[in-house]
Amino acid sequence: MKFTVADLLDQLPADEALPLDKLEKALGLSTKPAKQQLRIALDALLKLAVVQESEAGLARADNPGLIPARLRCSSKGFCFALREDGGEDIYIREHQLNHAWNGDRVLVKVTREGGRRRSPEGGVQCILERQTPSLLAQIEQQQDRLLATPLDDRLLTSVVLPAADAAHLDPEQHSVVEVVIDRYPVGQFSPQGHVARSLPVNGGEEADLELLLTKHRLNSRAAAPRASLKALTADGREDLTALPALLPELWAGEAAPGLPALALEPRDQGSILWLHSPAVAERFATDGSLDQWLREQADALCLGRRWLSLLSPALTKAAAFSAGQEQAALSVALELDTDGHLQGYRFCRSWIKPVASVDLAALTALAERKPKSRTTPAALKPLKGQLEQLEQLVALGELMRARRVEAGSIELELPLPPIESLGDLSVPPPGPAHQGWLLRLPSHHPAAILREAVLLAQRALGQHLAALELPALFAINPTPDSGDLNDVAKAALALEIPLELGEEGHASAAELAAVFAASSRSRSLQQQLRGVLQPLQLSGSRGDHTLAGLVGEKAALAPWTCPTLHYADIWNQQLLVLLLCEGKDRPSPRHKTSVDLASPACHGAIDWPLLEPARLTPLHQALEHGLVQRLNGKRRFLAELEADLLAMAQARKAEPLVGQVLPGVISGVQSYGFFVEVPPSNVEGLVHVSSLKDDWYEYRSRQNRLVGRKNRRTYMLGDAVEVEIQKVDALRHQIDLAVVQPEIDPMDEQEPLQQPLEDRGDDQGEGDYDSFAAVPVLSEV
Repeated sequence: MKFTVADLLDQLPADEALPLDKLEKALGLSTKPAKQQLRIALDALLKLAVVQESEAGLARADNPGLIPARLRCSSKGFCFALREDGGEDIYIREHQLNHAWNGDRVLVKVTREGGRRRSPEGGVQCILERQTPSLLAQIEQQQDRLLATPLDDRLLTSVVLPAADAAHLDPEQHSVVEVVIDRYPVGQFSPQGHVARSLPVNGGEEADLELLLTKHRLNSRAAAPRASLKALTADGREDLTALPALLPELWAGEAAPGLPALALEPRDQGSILWLHSPAVAERFATDGSLDQWLREQADALCLGRRWLSLLSPALTKAAAFSAGQEQAALSVALELDTDGHLQGYRFCRSWIKPVASVDLAALTALAERKPKSRTTPAALKPLKGQLEQLEQLVALGELMRARRVEAGSIELELPLPPIESLGDLSVPPPGPAHQGWLLRLPSHHPAAILREAVLLAQRALGQHLAALELPALFAINPTPDSGDLNDVAKAALALEIPLELGEEGHASAAELAAVFAASSRSRSLQQQLRGVLQPLQLSGSRGDHTLAGLVGEKAALAPWTCPTLHYADIWNQQLLVLLLCEGKDRPSPRHKTSVDLASPACHGAIDWPLLEPARLTPLHQALEHGLVQRLNGKRRFLAELEADLLAMAQARKAEPLVGQVLPGVISGVQSYGFFVEVPPSNVEGLVHVSSLKDDWYEYRSRQNRLVGRKNRRTYMLGDAVEVEIQKVDALRHQIDLAVVQPEIDPMDEQEPLQQPLEDRGDDQGEGDYDSFAAVPVLSEV
């Protein structure tokens, strides 16, 4: 089948019927067998009340009982449907999966409402989109069948292979295979597939990267379509070439994306901060073949030492900034007062000429330079004429950061470990990252300066597009659930961390972050807080963005500054270009008085159609057909890819350490054991409770610790322990640890503790190593 159920539903409007022939054309179906497959799918969806059919055609049915969600499963068969509308997760029993797999987009029907301590339960009614067209597996012969067992044990199945694939059997397990799914399970029939190729398990860094690319199906990305790019000239653009713009450099990897340029104009009562973004959206037709391809790519992907670019090679070359070269840009002038508050802004299409690039080495030399020194460090010589502007940018960046943190923005000191293969992953992108928190950076880091400028520029465009009621893509970052925050606060109080709760007994995420940063158990506590922070999402309507310090009715943040990184930025650039080039600044040509569409001066002054409906229709249709959901799905994919890259690098660093005893820190405690983070790679492994032979240990969930009944030995969050690395499975990112227990003086042994019944974990003694394998995946959602 050339289309998924999700593709089909995306083409159907909710408020009117679409004729069948137009649906066939929209799905690209021209052959008779393909049209017959569509008819079969439609008949099934009609029975499920997912679509409705009339003489006029087909339309999506309004069925609130069917909830769109994405499946997240564990290796033990525990599955939850994560609702796309942000509602409470729905527990799905294994027999209610109806052949859906981990990661699939599904429609779920609730069969049992949730209670105070119980999630609602439901069953999968329809699979919208399969997440796993291929997988990594190991082959084994079982009687008369050749089976592929997925490396990802969240896929609760085996795939039947043809007998000819027995040639890929590897008794020594020096390789794994890529299996392409030919038929998903249906009725009583198992899934079928075939081996595409074998991949080495221990082939070095490049082989590991190939494994991850295969796992995430990135080794065969579709090539960019042939499309002629528009040549942009200085006509109709503001000439800003005399303004000395600087190019911050964050990354050194192959094909690293280009970034915005910055310039600063001091004023008597503040300053004007200029941000120049690469002019990408102007170079191709909106909703054309190249635009559709970019939507499918969605994001630039960092693989450590190299990148998979979002843009096509021609588009990358055309839009790139370079010191000393004139280039087209989309710019904003941000008017700031002396305290760093935004007072006004104005957008424009511009022509710029950056004067120099600025990297971390230059800014570090600037920070270490003595104020009255007459010598110029080598790293600063190319910037000799821009040192004053650099110092002012560093000071302004720190001032804006202070305002953001005061407004409740969350910063954590959880940098990635110093592993060379991680490359550019170790440097955070400009603007808010997808994980819902910001990495604390020194003020002289180029990413710190660029981050504050990007957040402010995105805030300005968010306010502008929201006020003009244009179909923008907004970035939202809701406040964390108060119950989850209270659980983290209780864990901290059990560790005797001093906390001052609010009048209602609640703690804010910002307050917890500030207290944890000063604690001796800082890293472990910040990891707990990280786990409850809401990820960044895209939305067709504005909303809170706590990372930018925006909360309230007027909160709006629209990404547009980094079109080389995310398609959402390209989308909002398209809107901005439409506004600046085709927006009507007066009701008709006869009116002599016009409004300035590039600044907030026009807000509330427009009572006429701002743009021709024909220009906005394709944008509205794309939003109606699920663009936001697809882009959010791509962002989750990006988070999973980065987590896998980190876990693989850490596991490889741990392999030579098998059998060694190393110091570590307890990073999590559960009823089945505790997790230990071992520096310097910060690899995390499990000490299973069954390996603690000296006593019987009770799990005290309220205190987040394990306590020995006889010897009273305690293992709790943030404790320093010594562990032996016993086993490393790099493919599954699983590390087995054993704690090295100090001997206890027999005179110190006392009677067993009597623990109150209500303080014992409900899952006392349960859980196994498979539970550990599911934890990192579920926590990323």
